[in-house]
Amino acid sequence: MNILLNSKFLPVAVLLGMQLTSCGSSAPTKMENNTNVEENSNVIVKPLVQALVIPTVSKNWKLVWSDEFNGDKIDQEKWGFEINCFGGGNDEKQCYTTNEENAFVEQGVLNIVATKGETVGPKEHDDDLKYDVNDTRTQPYSSARLRTKYKGDWRYGRFEISAQLPEGQGTWPAIWMLPTDWEYGSWPVSGEIDIMEAVNIKTVTDDENFEHGGLETRVHGTLHYGKKWPDNVYTGTSYRLENYLSPADDFHEYAIEWQEDEIRWYVDGVHYATQRKDTWFSQTTNAQGEIVVNSGSAPFDKRFHLILNLAMGGNWPSTVNDKGIDESILSQSMKVDYVRVYQCTLSVETGKGCEAIGSDAKLVVSK
Repeated sequence: MNILLNSKFLPVAVLLGMQLTSCGSSAPTKMENNTNVEENSNVIVKPLVQALVIPTVSKNWKLVWSDEFNGDKIDQEKWGFEINCFGGGNDEKQCYTTNEENAFVEQGVLNIVATKGETVGPKEHDDDLKYDVNDTRTQPYSSARLRTKYKGDWRYGRFEISAQLPEGQGTWPAIWMLPTDWEYGSWPVSGEIDIMEAVNIKTVTDDENFEHGGLETRVHGTLHYGKKWPDNVYTGTSYRLENYLSPADDFHEYAIEWQEDEIRWYVDGVHYATQRKDTWFSQTTNAQGEIVVNSGSAPFDKRFHLILNLAMGGNWPSTVNDKGIDESILSQSMKVDYVRVYQCTLSVETGKGCEAIGSDAKLVVSK
């Protein structure tokens, strides 16, 4: 049995009681005013054929933070380790550890590895008021979840991550962002930005509209927002690499451009999705029981930090494709070549002026 606690990396719990999740979504397509529009739904459909036109990235983006993983160790001035067996709020089956077999740098690449084997550790999330290293849970897998919280926190910018994804039923790699300060309230009132998620890559897809080979290759870009859980909302869409390539076979660049009232998603430079502030919202209840609708671009107008993790199982991957977790998987890894963060020098305060717009990108909206 693995013991995940390492006193050198124990976090300081902050005074937040919340559920932190990372959930994917996909959606049916309709046509509106000749614009590809996605509506929020749990129905999975085949995305439109991908355009080969790649918009030019603005020269006015300035690199402000990066990790090329050129050393022989994870840079702890840039990354912190979460230590818990919480399950991500999604009934995931891994504990997140500081063990070197779960996260290490080798030949210029960060490896986040999910390994089969009983692991014990704190049952609550690191930031939960109830977090206690002596109150434990056992999970059948160990993995790692790295974050830049208090080490790299940004409002607006371009975020680029080159990664090669794991494969197999039950695998759930994610590149995403959470608010650092939770100013609007607990999840998801303060928002969540999923740059890239994927589940069950290379298994038989459950997308009935997809006829090429039948294997899962989709990656997803999603926003979570709205009212306090369980009245939360998400909107997003999926994308397949051109020529039916698998994201598990090589490195691909996953990116977003985030500005004051708009977020755009990219894979290998292709702009495939856009969401705007007239879709998202943030709503909570004050001490008097009155409904408060947060104004402006809330909740996506505060500083967020980056998260890299590999989960096993959970309410999404275990319910689609072949269902459950493939018990023959002893280990799988997400490999990350680089993480780069840019700010738009034309307007750091709003992030506007550096847009790379693709003519065939979907505009994702809620119902």
